[in-house]
Amino acid sequence: MRLSLYRTDEHRRHFIATGVLAAVAGVSGLSPARAVAPAPKTFQSRKILVLGDSLSAEYGLKRGSGWVALLERQLKAEKILAVVINASISGDTSSGGRSRLGPLLAQHQPTHVIIELGGNDALRGLPLELTRNNLTEMAQAAQQAGAKVLLIGMQVPPNYGKDYGERFAALFASVAKARRAALVPFLLKGVADDGSTRLFQADRIHPKEEAHPLMLANVWPELKKIL
Repeated sequence: MRLSLYRTDEHRRHFIATGVLAAVAGVSGLSPARAVAPAPKTFQSRKILVLGDSLSAEYGLKRGSGWVALLERQLKAEKILAVVINASISGDTSSGGRSRLGPLLAQHQPTHVIIELGGNDALRGLPLELTRNNLTEMAQAAQQAGAKVLLIGMQVPPNYGKDYGERFAALFASVAKARRAALVPFLLKGVADDGSTRLFQADRIHPKEEAHPLMLANVWPELKKIL
């Protein structure tokens, strides 16, 4: 009988002790049966807005083969959580991009904005200062909206003249420096800088599908630095 009472009393003490631990666990949010586990890391998804012209809009290409689509695959391969919004329009100028950017920022709230515009400005003979001002305003607007900016530079063919060509190429670096934005000096490096047209479509303006991996190779290292 004593043994039975002893066991009953021991059982009560164990029950009370267990209840106290459970109460403490209820306050702290932890289980008494296991050690405290560190909180899991959370990863915020990036939202990348691409504002460009035909070079980014897959002009003359099958859908999904341009450098922006390849960028989406690159991000997945690198296990980087990101959504890519391609708001590029063939034929767009820096003025067109500037007018479209505000609503796009409000709609998508991107964390990163890639600006690939200016090439059509040169083709139309627009003043360099206009292009510079538009690129500056776009970079500033994106930054004020909380996004990091990557500016993609372009160059013009030699027939535009050496002086114009140098000043046009330099304006992208100038804007990037002034706005402290990331810069890809020349999107078509390795595609158009050797004077060959083998990687261009029949119009000799728009790159073929096989050129777009090279274009992404120019963009990716600079973009990855700011992701």
